[in-house]
Amino acid sequence: MSGCIATYFAFDGVYRMALLFIVIGAVFDFFDGMSARLLHVSSPIGKELDSLADDVTFGVAPSSIVFTFLAGMTPDWPLLPYVAFLIAAFSALRLAKFNLDERQATSFIGLPTPANALFWASLVLWLQGQYADAGVTQPDWWFFVVLVLIPVSCYLLIAELPLFALKFKHWGWQGNEVKYLFLLSSVLILLGAFAMGFGALGIAAVIAWYVALAAFTRNR
Repeated sequence: MSGCIATYFAFDGVYRMALLFIVIGAVFDFFDGMSARLLHVSSPIGKELDSLADDVTFGVAPSSIVFTFLAGMTPDWPLLPYVAFLIAAFSALRLAKFNLDERQATSFIGLPTPANALFWASLVLWLQGQYADAGVTQPDWWFFVVLVLIPVSCYLLIAELPLFALKFKHWGWQGNEVKYLFLLSSVLILLGAFAMGFGALGIAAVIAWYVALAAFTRNR
């Protein structure tokens, strides 16, 4: 339901509300498996429903955000914005691979769909503010950056890139160094972004930092 509502706001160009409902969906996604285990109601159908819901909330919704943004900037190229829906397609592929990949019980291989969705929703929200403040109605260099980032994010979704998960077997420092470093640095990035007036771009920066940190520490 959160993903459907986010998609509605995305097509309406209300990116702030779309981001909000993606975040709400991510909260539900974080607690649904935990709740099922606590209530002893885990079942195979839950695994399938989880992936279906994830592709709506973290695939279709961010695709709709990017599509609407590009469509508003490219009146002369009406077909070009549809490339945004590659995000939904590759998100579905990433979720299917995750369900079959036994290596991802405690970590990830490829960018998780919630992280990808938060990246796109926050980036477009920030860009909307930039264009609105400047009164821009035509594509500029950021438009082409978005076009380049779409295939990059699609690749990262299915890449054989090990990424740590924020799952703690214990709360000690040893063995959790990278996770604590990421959490601390993420807080600093967000605080710095809001202090300097970048706002939602801080969330996109945190996701980019997550991928970079995981790639740098993959063999450590």
